[in-house]
Amino acid sequence: MADEKKTTEETVEETPAAEATPVAEEAPAVEETPPVAETPAAEETPAVEETPEVEEAPAAAEAEPEAAPAPVKKERSRKHVPRSARRTRTKLKREKPATRKPITRTEKPEGERGRRQERRGVVVSDKGDKTIIVKVDVIKSHPKYKKVVRSTIKFHAHDEANTAGLGDKVRIVETRPISKQKRWRLAEIVEKAR
Repeated sequence: MADEKKTTEETVEETPAAEATPVAEEAPAVEETPPVAETPAAEETPAVEETPEVEEAPAAAEAEPEAAPAPVKKERSRKHVPRSARRTRTKLKREKPATRKPITRTEKPEGERGRRQERRGVVVSDKGDKTIIVKVDVIKSHPKYKKVVRSTIKFHAHDEANTAGLGDKVRIVETRPISKQKRWRLAEIVEKAR
């Protein structure tokens, strides 16, 4: 019985194939069109088959890294990667001019410098080495109220020869900074103290 069923199936399969052949013989014009239609169908079938193969390959590739512990290290932050392995940024290279422009310097104005400030005052201390403290009385009018205002200012001045003494009236002039406090220099002793 099993043999009979197999024969019946074979007969059924052969019958459609046999029927397809006579139909093709009857219509030769229809026969030219189907091969053109079959060709694209044949091309589509391999394309469909290639796509699953390509998809399976990445799936297999993804499965392998998950099993390996190496990708876990790559997921760490950059701090854990040694400097030699880090990605370096390339600097943009600027185009250098072929010739360099000549350096032009501004000429210093010829003539005398501005006038140095000078003050007259009384020496209140000469205890420092080569240093005197001069008390200067400043008299000027108030900018807003126009009243004459008197004030005193103490200046540290440089006395190279230690000639000025306590109570002397001296003239001091502005100079370059000599120390943290000394910006003045003894110009002359106007009157010696008694």
